[in-house]
Amino acid sequence: MSIIRIDMNSPEFQAELEKTVKFTDKVIKQFGWEYNPQHEINEGVQMGLARNKMMYNKRFCPCYMVEEVDGKYQSSDNRICPCTTAIEKEIPEDGVCHCQIFCTPEFAAAKRVELGMEEVAHRHSRGLTKEECALLVNKSELDGDELHALLEARSLGMVDFKIVDVREYMEWQMGHIKGADALVPTSSFFQTLDEAKLSKDENIILYCHVGSRSAHCARILKDMGYTKIGNLTYGIVSYGGEIER
Repeated sequence: MSIIRIDMNSPEFQAELEKTVKFTDKVIKQFGWEYNPQHEINEGVQMGLARNKMMYNKRFCPCYMVEEVDGKYQSSDNRICPCTTAIEKEIPEDGVCHCQIFCTPEFAAAKRVELGMEEVAHRHSRGLTKEECALLVNKSELDGDELHALLEARSLGMVDFKIVDVREYMEWQMGHIKGADALVPTSSFFQTLDEAKLSKDENIILYCHVGSRSAHCARILKDMGYTKIGNLTYGIVSYGGEIER
């Protein structure tokens, strides 16, 4: 199965996206929630919901895989927006849903404070040694600065690894990390994994929009016998390096 390509600039997609935004607005009002103060997160999730509506005729959560079972499409853990798990567990307990688009007013207020105070925690102004590269590339969770530093080191031949984007094709079109080696969309993960030609013993770093899809795919790859899997913890929205469009 090849990667499913939906033109995000098509009138059909734009019309569905408009309907989806109205849908998420209605959900927010119905439950008394708020949108995440990080607008790029909300936009990415809304686009994913619109894409799934076009592909499967249901607004499946874009952070979970969709599979065909007995001729019908279904999402892992029955995640259809707004999903039961978010309503009953995630938002009451964590203040935010798995996809991070919906949150409580308290969570939103705290996030706004955090974003206002946030400064770069550490910079990669100095080059890494080979020993540091070896330690960093084998971490299971990396932040944006760490991945940026590794990419600089890789360009100098000091370390070798693959970066795999597990978002969807239209998200890749909108912008992906410069140097990413493969696109393996979560929605067709098993069908397109072979096309990426990944070795089970090479270092592989996964990323998505906010880190949830990539963490899910990392667990799957480990179960499949891939031994050196890393995850960009907070996704591409946390990455300060060059974005290619």
